[in-house]
Amino acid sequence: MFKSKKLSNYNKSIVHAFFNSQGGVSTGIYKGLNCGPGSKDKKINIKENLNIVKKKIKCKQKNLILLNQIHSNKTYKILKITNNKMYGDGFITKKNGIALGILTADCAPILFYDPEKQIIGAAHAGWKGAYKNISKKILDDMKTWGSNIIDIIAVIGPCIRYKNYEVKPDFKKKFLKKYDCNGCFVQKNSMIYFDLSKFIKKQLRESGIKNIEIIKKDTFTRKNKFYSARYSLKKKYNDYGRNISLIMIK
Repeated sequence: MFKSKKLSNYNKSIVHAFFNSQGGVSTGIYKGLNCGPGSKDKKINIKENLNIVKKKIKCKQKNLILLNQIHSNKTYKILKITNNKMYGDGFITKKNGIALGILTADCAPILFYDPEKQIIGAAHAGWKGAYKNISKKILDDMKTWGSNIIDIIAVIGPCIRYKNYEVKPDFKKKFLKKYDCNGCFVQKNSMIYFDLSKFIKKQLRESGIKNIEIIKKDTFTRKNKFYSARYSLKKKYNDYGRNISLIMIK
């Protein structure tokens, strides 16, 4: 479990955490704290892992909300607990005791906090979500509730780092056609690597956010003990676990 230095300054008001695979009950390729209902892991194990997480952050049993993530820029404003399925990749709330959870396995979780208006947000940003600028959508939602952009803190959580994120030339061409982001690509010999967290940080800066932190933990690197879709693909596993990142107003 990892914490943000910036968000930890507000421990009296909020609780947050970026979890890796350590500490859960899942076995096999999911060994540890797999929190992904979309994985092929046993449902009973996923439920127990989510219960472990809820206890860690002191969240009530029904108050952890997850999305059916679809690599989009669709977001929600949460004002109450609902059993309705929500398809999208980001949400905000100003209600105490509601934990917003994001599931990742190389994509970037992004947590947002406005300490002035007491609004939190969370987003799932893989390359597709980042390309669609889901961060800006979250910030626009927060502004409709009264947030001033200069008050918002954004933390980009553990994700795949550029050294392990090789992409094709067409991928780079697609991004450069829409964004001035050549600095987010690294070329080594004939290989191209994409710096996802740097790209998201650039988007946040362009939206007016000054207070940004990047948790520099590579989900692909085994010593960090995160679930990684790319590592699982490399090993030819038929599935992979999901890491969970959360934020909640106390």
